[in-house]
Amino acid sequence: MTSAPASPLAAPPAQPPRYVRVLTIAGSDSGGGAGIQADLKTFAALGCYGMSAITALTAQNTRGVQGIHGVPPEFVRAQIDAVVGDIGVDAVKIGMLATPEVVHAVADAIEAHGLPHVVLDPVMVATSGDRLIAESTVAVLIERLFPLAELITPNLDEAELLLAQAIDHAQGLDEAAQALRALGAPAALLKGGHLPGDWVVDVLATAGGCERLESARIVTHNGHGTGCTLSSAIAAHLALGHGLSEAVGLARAYILNAIAAGADVVTGHGHGPLNHGFAPVAQRIGRA
Repeated sequence: MTSAPASPLAAPPAQPPRYVRVLTIAGSDSGGGAGIQADLKTFAALGCYGMSAITALTAQNTRGVQGIHGVPPEFVRAQIDAVVGDIGVDAVKIGMLATPEVVHAVADAIEAHGLPHVVLDPVMVATSGDRLIAESTVAVLIERLFPLAELITPNLDEAELLLAQAIDHAQGLDEAAQALRALGAPAALLKGGHLPGDWVVDVLATAGGCERLESARIVTHNGHGTGCTLSSAIAAHLALGHGLSEAVGLARAYILNAIAAGADVVTGHGHGPLNHGFAPVAQRIGRA
């Protein structure tokens, strides 16, 4: 028996549902507060499906980084190819890339696959002050990845390394953010949280000018992984369909809630992590 031909007025078959997919290309934090671990927690908290390509293993905790073991660049590329070839990617967050060879491998993969919505957090210095990137890598990072990123998200320490200049007051943030854009990135979010004062000022620089985002400082010793979390949240919101300015604003709101919810929690003996899952149930964990 043959089936009747479909009516030209019949609705097309419904597409099966799928997750919003976000890939993090970054280093692993054995302490769970930053890097790949923070990225995946953030993606899940914002309703996205997280995937990873690990660029380095670190032995670290809340007190600092005790060791770094790099992943060979060809295996970093293999991880990206495996994810893209099967699952697909709606946005990318890039974190720690320790060597020029790994930078080239990641840039080649982004170009080959045409990966969208790339958010680059140029991780160079840990919260503890530990240097996480070889000096020879910085120039390659700027040359290869800045032009491929939709947004770069350096903090003050990283911006000072990239620009080879001190940034010691909030009035200089706009000029510094535009100088970062001039290195080749379409947009830059310069995070001013390391400046003293009761208010935190971040500056989003785009071709259209600068937008200042200000918030009251949350006093806490638990700031480990804030940069990783913010860039991951921005990538997630871009994947969810928000424009750049809106994605930055929403991501900033998420991280402020995560910082506030974990401000008094004791985890380890150094710089503790945020509360990435700050729903009411998550806030009660450890407080019974």
